[in-house]
Amino acid sequence: MDAIQVNDLYKSFGDVKAVQGVSFMVEQGHIFSLLGPNGAGKTTIIAMLSTLLRPDQGDAQVMGHSIREDPMGVKSVLGVVPQEIALYEDLSARENLTFWGKMYGLRGPILKTRVDEVLEMIGLTERAKGAVSKFSGGMKRRVNIGVALLHKPQVIYMDEPTVGIDPQSRRNILDSVVALKDQGMTVLYTTHYMEEAQELSDEIAIMDIGKVVAEGTHNELVKIVGEMDRITLTINTEGSRVLEDWKAVSGVTQITSEDGVITVLADDSNLVLPRLFDSAANLDVRITSVDIQEPNLEAVFLHLTGRALRD
Repeated sequence: MDAIQVNDLYKSFGDVKAVQGVSFMVEQGHIFSLLGPNGAGKTTIIAMLSTLLRPDQGDAQVMGHSIREDPMGVKSVLGVVPQEIALYEDLSARENLTFWGKMYGLRGPILKTRVDEVLEMIGLTERAKGAVSKFSGGMKRRVNIGVALLHKPQVIYMDEPTVGIDPQSRRNILDSVVALKDQGMTVLYTTHYMEEAQELSDEIAIMDIGKVVAEGTHNELVKIVGEMDRITLTINTEGSRVLEDWKAVSGVTQITSEDGVITVLADDSNLVLPRLFDSAANLDVRITSVDIQEPNLEAVFLHLTGRALRD
């Protein structure tokens, strides 16, 4: 059964076309990631699927409830972890959870029990009485996630939940996402971190400039670029010095440059790399570092858009 069905969503803000004909389906109990750079339209999609924004065109169903016709039904099955932290900093973690639990309609012993359960889930039982203002960014994120779990939603949206936090907190959040799936919850997860999408997702939709440019499992997406290797090089001068010559090197299928870092997609790095060194020498350019990776989602994005994922 599909927990989420998105059908041809459009949303514009003036002349900015934020979302352009996006469609995808999320199977119940799966983790589905929207992967793309900032400005790709991921947060706008989350806002529409949360019924905070009305689409200009198209519709979506969340556990059978239409975002257009039955927004209250959508909200009844949904938990949302927004990109921005939404907590009362002067209150403790327990007080924040208790407040938001009441907003969800929880009361009395049921509320207390559920707050205790959520504190355990997010690993903050020992810090439950501490003021949120004293928490690290990662701990605040975990409380934010806890708020979304209080009413035991069937579907949860997590919009860039690991931005700007320390590695340990990031690890805790990623483990929490997997735990939610293990409990049977459906997770719609947005990120611009390729590694997160690869680790977590049953399916991934790659987004760019308001559109889904590819969708599938990690293995299905990687097959788009076949067996091509990704070569990342730095040189001792501007990338423009070598771009035109390196585009013509036999075996190079695509090339891009950003901040002195050049990314090359190649059929076989063992054959292409010596040719790049020869070309650089002829141009009196020195290659200062080389990194070779097998096909991944970054290579897929580069192949489909002509840009690196973090451009």
